[in-house]
Formats: sequence, C-alpha cells, structure tokens
Amino acid sequence: MREFFCAAVFFLFGSIGSSYAQENWGGGVDDEILHFGFTFQYVNTEFKVLRKASWRTPFSDIGSVEPTDLSDVLLSDSLYSISSSGSPGFGLGFVSNLNLGKNADLRLTPTLVFADRLMYYEYFSPHQIIEKKVQSTLVDLPLGLKIKSNRRKNFRAYMIAGAKYSFDIISKKKLDDEDKIFSEKFLKNKKSFLSYEAGIGFDLYFEYFKLSPEIKFSQSAGDVLKHENNPYSSPLDKLFLRNIQFSLYFE
Repeated sequence: MREFFCAAVFFLFGSIGSSYAQENWGGGVDDEILHFGFTFQYVNTEFKVLRKASWRTPFSDIGSVEPTDLSDVLLSDSLYSISSSGSPGFGLGFVSNLNLGKNADLRLTPTLVFADRLMYYEYFSPHQIIEKKVQSTLVDLPLGLKIKSNRRKNFRAYMIAGAKYSFDIISKKKLDDEDKIFSEKFLKNKKSFLSYEAGIGFDLYFEYFKLSPEIKFSQSAGDVLKHENNPYSSPLDKLFLRNIQFSLYFE
C-alpha cells in the first residue's frame, strides 16, 4: 500500500507539470449538472478507546456457568493496557456529483470498504498481549458538500465536509461465538452507524477526464461497540471508529 501511495503521488505531480502549460477539456464534467465516476481508496482505520473506571478489574462471570467452567471465565490477571492501532484496508466505489454552482458541488459516493480493526489487550501476570480483530465489510454512503476554488488552467483545490451512513454486510456466521469459551469470544461492533467527515483535495484536468486525489478524516458520531458480557467488551465504555482515507476519483 505504501508503494502504491508513493507511486500515485509521483504520477500526480508529474502529470501536473507536464500538462500545466495547456488547458485540458477534462471530459466536460464541469459543464454538466449531474455527472458520474468511480473511486479507489486506501483506508487506515483505528478505534478511539474510552475505558470504564474499573477496566483493570479481572473479568468474571461466575454466576452463569457450572463450577467446572470457572477456569474459562475467571481471569486471574489484571489488564495493564487496552489500545488500538491503525489497520490498512481499501475501498471501491462510485461517484454521483451534482453541480450547485461555479464553486460548489453536492457529492454522493457509495463505497464498498474492506477494512478490519485491531484491538490489543495487555495483561499484567502472566504478561501477555491478546490481539482482537474486528472483521468488517462496510457499505459507506457519504454525502458531502464540496467547496472548490476557481480553476487555474488544469488545477483546482477544494474542501469537502459532510456525513456518512455505514452498515456492515459481514455474515452472521463469521460473528457466531455462542459455542466458544469466554477467552475466545469476539469483540463486536454495531451493524450500522453514522460518521462525520472532512477533507481536502485537488481536481486535475486531463484531456478526457478529471482526476481528483483526496485525503479525508472521519469519525463515528457515537459509540460503535456492541456491548456484551465477555473479557473484551466488558472493560470498555465506548469505542469510536475513525479513519484516514486517501482516494483517487475518476470523473
């Protein structure tokens, strides 16, 4: 992914330099009230973690199991830390752009995003770090207002802000942990949630199309954690999902 990102940057700046002397048509997309396109995205996703006041307390659920199962549900060690790190993913989508005027567009960009999320639970004694991966295949429906500068030959800068509705289409079978012991339970997220997002980008005009590289930040508006009684969900108060995405729009 890093190699792809670097190659894309060199390609874009090289294209700007080679085409700046002449004003390209860009496929005429700016003259259309409504036009369409497609996008490729690189996504880096992580959680913002809010822990309960008692998050270090060893997990136990003694009342709900038989005595012979206590070793599975009573952890003898306390938590030292809970953290999340960025996890890469990618997305594919379409662009619907409504021209609101010379310097404003309304954009709907439905996208299919493949991006897992990672959580780490570090325990005191015995010292161990347990990784929990939240598998996810999201359908994102972002609606944004694009405010753009005047065109300068084959270049235009813009800002975009809005909100998106996301819902997970991963199968229930992959999330089924009813028969698993507590130490093997999954960390789960809600099936759908809202996010706010904002970013910046550039419109680059070529002879028959317009290419727009864009960087955007988003964060869920509310808690995305599915609260359950297990060692990985119980210490958490809230989880907010946030990501940074680099997109290439072809219109």
